[in-house]
Amino acid sequence: MGIVLASEEIYVPDTSAIIEGAISRLIEEGRLRGRIVIHRAVLAEIEHQANQGRATGFAGLNEIKKLRMYASKGIIEFEITGEKPRPSDIKYAESGAIDALIRDYAFQVGGVLITGDKVQALVAEAIGVRVIYIPPEKPSRLRLEDFFDETTMSIHLKEGVPPIVKRGRPGDWEYVELPDKPLTRDELEAIAREIIEEARRRHDGFIEIDRRGSTIVQLGRYRIVITRPPLSDGWEITAVHPLKKLRLEDYNLPTKLIKRLSEKAEGILIAGAPGMGKTTFAQALAEYYMSQGKIVKTIESPRDMQLPDKITQYSKNYADLGELHDILLLSRPDYTVFDEMRDDEDFKLYTDLRLAGIGMIGVVHATTPIDAIQRFIGRVELGMIPSLIDTVVFIRNGQVDKIYEVRMTVKLPTGLREAELARPVIEVKDFLTGELEYEIYTFGEQTVVVPVKKFKAVGEGAVAKVINIIQRMLPGVEVNVEDSMVIVTIPRNMIRTFNKKIKRIRRLEDKYNVRIKLRFA
Repeated sequence: MGIVLASEEIYVPDTSAIIEGAISRLIEEGRLRGRIVIHRAVLAEIEHQANQGRATGFAGLNEIKKLRMYASKGIIEFEITGEKPRPSDIKYAESGAIDALIRDYAFQVGGVLITGDKVQALVAEAIGVRVIYIPPEKPSRLRLEDFFDETTMSIHLKEGVPPIVKRGRPGDWEYVELPDKPLTRDELEAIAREIIEEARRRHDGFIEIDRRGSTIVQLGRYRIVITRPPLSDGWEITAVHPLKKLRLEDYNLPTKLIKRLSEKAEGILIAGAPGMGKTTFAQALAEYYMSQGKIVKTIESPRDMQLPDKITQYSKNYADLGELHDILLLSRPDYTVFDEMRDDEDFKLYTDLRLAGIGMIGVVHATTPIDAIQRFIGRVELGMIPSLIDTVVFIRNGQVDKIYEVRMTVKLPTGLREAELARPVIEVKDFLTGELEYEIYTFGEQTVVVPVKKFKAVGEGAVAKVINIIQRMLPGVEVNVEDSMVIVTIPRNMIRTFNKKIKRIRRLEDKYNVRIKLRFA
């Protein structure tokens, strides 16, 4: 930006220029001298944002303090003037009410409007106001980045505590306290202001959420969470970034799974515990579908996936889910990646889009693969689940650990004997082996998830081993086999002996995958 500003001019910055720190930056670079006038509407809007606990408000107040300091040193002239805005002007600030007051004032005094808002600049030019538009700058290095190296997954900064970093890779990491002195509140506030200012300037920076006490920022590769009192007991900044960007080919997936993802899977759940690499896999899958000529879009909060420009990324924080529903239904992507599905509204949007025929890839937190499916139970009718989910990919330690296939059938559930108890059953099978692992069905008024594999014998050899162990453990009991189930009949005079060994018997079930039923004679 090669502008040099005349010292005799009156400069009227708007809210965007103040919050982004553009005026003090021009002064420090020696390109701005003269009279700087802050309209009271700017001050009122910034004060309103600060009262709401928003980081942008505090950044703006800090910029005004800097300008007063420069004025006290005689570098610039500085004043606050203009009529105080009405409450309705502040309420409708996002609709342009405050911007209009500032434009009109600049026009009246013959001043030069300074703004970082492209629309504000265009409107001001249209009504004859002289404008200096300050476009987003190229990314600069943040102090935050000094805490990162090539093995750092995340950093955790809190006032009164030395910096802590998480180093390693998904599933194999450790927390390391850096040998720095404890951070002060002023240091954390300065880092937070720098992050906010950079996010407002850069095209790859987004203030996703700015609430009283917390701010969530996506800045390039960094996902940053800033919390402050009264929400937290002190200022805290957490920043996360991906260590490595993977392609689907890097996961060495079985050909059978690649074929299913390419030809059949349209309701995919990617599940895993926090930090295991779910989003990284979802990102690789999105790029794979794009490379296959598919139209792919994402719904994220925040937008932390690193994706090609061909993939449009939508933020949940800048539109309600009804608006996203309409956009996606009308634009009709082949696949939509829904990152971090959390509440009922998220699952409802996933359901609506999937039933409309859009391929869905949902990312959910789950400690086991079956937990991902159970997240839908109670939120949708049980019979709809196979229409919403056909494939579950469970990620552990950055790798694909388990793949489930989900389908509906009508049959007698495993373990039941009466033919009239046949009913619709959701079968959850290991996709690679075809082995049935879970059945989900209604029994009375309850929905039950039955771990079929746990009680399924793995062969006559396992049954024989269990019988031999039980007979040695409890001499004198009667042991029979019915449908691969070991039936142990215990005389009542042995109940006291049996009670001491019941834990050992139950461990046999888990060890040999043989169901043991106990009877007392």
